Amino acid sequence: MADPTPVIDDLRAESEELDLLVAELSPEQWALATPAPGWTVAHQIAHLAWTDHSSVLAVTDHDAFSREVEKALAAPGDFVDEGAEEGARKPPERLLADWRAGRTALEQALRAAPDGARFPWYGPPMSTASMATARLMETWAHGMDVADALGVERTPTDRLRHIARLGVRTRDFAFGVHGMPVPFEEFRVELTAPSGEVWAYGPEDAADRVTGPALDFCLLVTQRAHRSDLALRAAGPDADRWLDIAQAFAGPPGKGRQAKGETP
Repeated sequence: MADPTPVIDDLRAESEELDLLVAELSPEQWALATPAPGWTVAHQIAHLAWTDHSSVLAVTDHDAFSREVEKALAAPGDFVDEGAEEGARKPPERLLADWRAGRTALEQALRAAPDGARFPWYGPPMSTASMATARLMETWAHGMDVADALGVERTPTDRLRHIARLGVRTRDFAFGVHGMPVPFEEFRVELTAPSGEVWAYGPEDAADRVTGPALDFCLLVTQRAHRSDLALRAAGPDADRWLDIAQAFAGPPGKGRQAKGETP
């Protein structure tokens, strides 16, 4: 059983880094548009706060979380945007305080969870480590949206290893959610970490392979960049197809980002 402590520690560090990015923003900067259509910087942080709150309920109050799932099922196309919109209407200082309190509560709940615990979610149930990984993935991805809006270049870290591993593990989900046959054989994935280390997944002799920077792979599986703008290489038809549909997040396939220079 994997020790969830490292990923919980990295989730905290990722959140703190994003906090530094937004803590001193002016009201005008909170209202800047991000790459997500209709979402400002405030919407991005509000979404994180909303999802952290849902995660706390999933870990600590299953009945309350079940009621949240019922709300989601009643408005499957709107509940995410509505949650972000509600939070984005708050004054920035209140939104920041709510986000900080929610992520602290989630960290405490995850650290206190018993070994082997499984928590309900909008998709399949999640372990403590999986819940923390999903929250780190979202925090990083939405943090990239915030950085894009602010014109800030973020320095990648080896915390990306959690997102990369999640991206590899969700390969079959990506094929299934697109209604495509799931490849029978495993792929070999070799990614160069920001530190220069190589992260490798799958059998060395696999026919289908993906190679490239870990940052680019994480941008791809979170749909924060178009494949044509990334230095990822696929060998084999199934691996090539995967890079067109990869996603590490639950829910229906997103539209992804347009290639740079492409007309909307």
